[in-house]
Amino acid sequence: MAIKHNQKLVNNHFRKDWQRRVRTHFDQPAKKKARRNARKAKIAAFDPRPIDKLRPAVRCPTIKYNRRLREGRGFTLAELKEAGISRHVAPTIGIAVDHRRQNLSEESLNTNVNRLKSYKEKLILLPRKSKKGDSKTGQLKVDTSTRLT
Repeated sequence: MAIKHNQKLVNNHFRKDWQRRVRTHFDQPAKKKARRNARKAKIAAFDPRPIDKLRPAVRCPTIKYNRRLREGRGFTLAELKEAGISRHVAPTIGIAVDHRRQNLSEESLNTNVNRLKSYKEKLILLPRKSKKGDSKTGQLKVDTSTRLT
C-alpha cells in the first residue's frame, strides 16, 4: 500500500526470496531490434499504402518548443475546404480530421493545404467492388517507386 499521512517510513524486509523478484532490463537491445523489425514488416505488408493516416504539420506549444514542427491530430475543416476535399470523404481516403482545431496563421494553413494537395496527387484509389467499365486486375498495376508516408 502507498504511504499516506504523517506516518513513519516502514522498514523494508526483503526476506521472501527477493532475488527472484528483481526486474532487470537486459533484454532492452533485443526489444529495440524486435520493435524495429516489426515496423519494417508492417511497412512491407502495407506497401505501397501509407502506414498511418495523413496528419497536419503543427507547431509545438510553449516558447521552449514552438520552433519545432510535429504531426498534429487532424486537418482543420478550412484546410480541407481549401484543398477541395469533403470532410466526410477525408477519413475514407486516409486523412485525419480534427473539427476542433483552428488555423491561427495563413502560413500554417498554406503548409497543410500543400500537404493535402501533394497527397491527393499521389493517391491511387482502387474500387472496392468492380463494375462493368472498370479496368481488369492485370491493368491495375500500382507504381511502388513512390510511397506515401
